[in-house]
Amino acid sequence: MKEFDTALSTLDILLGIFNILIYLFTISVMLSYLIIAFLSIRYAFRHLKSSKSINYLSILQSPEAPMISIVAPAFNEERTIVQNIRSLLSLEYRDYEVIIVNDGSTDNTLQRVIETYDLEPVRFSSPDTLKTQPIRAIYRSRNPVLKNLLVIDKENGGKADALNAGINCASGEYIMNIDVDCILERDCLLKMIHPILDDPENFAIASGGVVRIANDCVIDKGVIKKVNVPRNWLARFQTVEYLRAFLLGRIAWQKLDGLLLISGALGIFNKKIMIAAGGYSTKTVGEDMEVAVRMRRYCRENGIKYKVYFVPEPLVWTEVPEKIGQFLRQRNRWTRGSIETILAHRKLFLNPKYKSLGMIAYPYWVFYEWLAPLVEFFGLTTLLLLAILGLFPANYLFLFLSTVIGFAIVFTIITIYVEETTYFQYKDAKGLRRLILTGILEPLSFHFLVVWSAFKGNWDYFIEGKVTWGKQVRKGFDDAPTREKQIRVSGTTGRLTPVN
Repeated sequence: MKEFDTALSTLDILLGIFNILIYLFTISVMLSYLIIAFLSIRYAFRHLKSSKSINYLSILQSPEAPMISIVAPAFNEERTIVQNIRSLLSLEYRDYEVIIVNDGSTDNTLQRVIETYDLEPVRFSSPDTLKTQPIRAIYRSRNPVLKNLLVIDKENGGKADALNAGINCASGEYIMNIDVDCILERDCLLKMIHPILDDPENFAIASGGVVRIANDCVIDKGVIKKVNVPRNWLARFQTVEYLRAFLLGRIAWQKLDGLLLISGALGIFNKKIMIAAGGYSTKTVGEDMEVAVRMRRYCRENGIKYKVYFVPEPLVWTEVPEKIGQFLRQRNRWTRGSIETILAHRKLFLNPKYKSLGMIAYPYWVFYEWLAPLVEFFGLTTLLLLAILGLFPANYLFLFLSTVIGFAIVFTIITIYVEETTYFQYKDAKGLRRLILTGILEPLSFHFLVVWSAFKGNWDYFIEGKVTWGKQVRKGFDDAPTREKQIRVSGTTGRLTPVN
């Protein structure tokens, strides 16, 4: 009996320690969110005020504005490729080129582009600085008006391989890598390059912008005419999530010199540093995050003082999954990509040599982006099980969950308020009410999908060894029937090799 009492006492102590650790970790997460949100809000309002005096026309006319090469990989995009290229060719900028990389499409993507833009094969000498799958042909238009359009036809090698092929052929000082089916604001190049031109004393290696959700928006000839809140609940939840991530997240990380991720949907990179760092890795499914970290690491290790910028304005619109299966596959891939990047660059962890990158940004990503969903998954599962067994007071569990959920709701409402008082994209009162309702329901529903996908991504990476992109379905930016697009495999059978 005495031994039984001792065992119960030990169990109580262990449960107490477990509860304290869960509470402390939860509080640290909330505090980190509040600090980052405060910095983001402060900078967003400051940027909004200063941007009113920016003369973008002077940038448009300035011979000092560097040439930008837009690289857009395309795989089986025959239904939208013509409209997408037309949109890219109509951007407002003095000196830029559009490079479409047909990554071994199995449909009529290439043929449609050839016929529409009157392309012909040309001799084009490009350095094979970044190794890629073989290039079949390079095309230019016979129409001199389209002299800034270059089309590369190559063997399939995956998105990263296609981007590297485009970089090899690029003439610009800066590379903008985008998804071909995104909708860009026409002045996005002017706004992305402005902080680089405005700060000539610092060497810019990258510039990113805000990504917004295009589902159910009114789009005409590649231009967003009216911004609507998505009708689909899953897309609506992601709209709130994107607002929170960009408005109250990445803005602050730029100020802290800790921005690890430049979204694959929109990013400008210095071509020389991109190539010197090795270009995009074909051994990861998270190539956009990995290359940004590697470029920053390359500069630190070679004594290059650099700057990474972030423009807190909506500059690109993208379509998000509207079905749970598609969404879970996407987030699974994002999780695996983050793990690959974290493990490949583990040398950064609390390493003062890399300054804020190693001392703040990387540890934050490890604890709060990678491990936090796992702690939440196992913590909530354990607390719920203990409550069912009567080993943990149910009222404490209810109070704990109420606090966390209440914080999440208030945080989201603040995000919506900041959006409506800064860039005011959602002008419809009904749509605004939908966003608020979505923010209230999100932590009670959608959030658990995010946590589950993070857990499953870890399981697939460490247990299953999954390395492929998987399959993604896009509805498209018009009223045509849903199309299914098979995303190409990343071209690897192994994990990302760590950088020593």
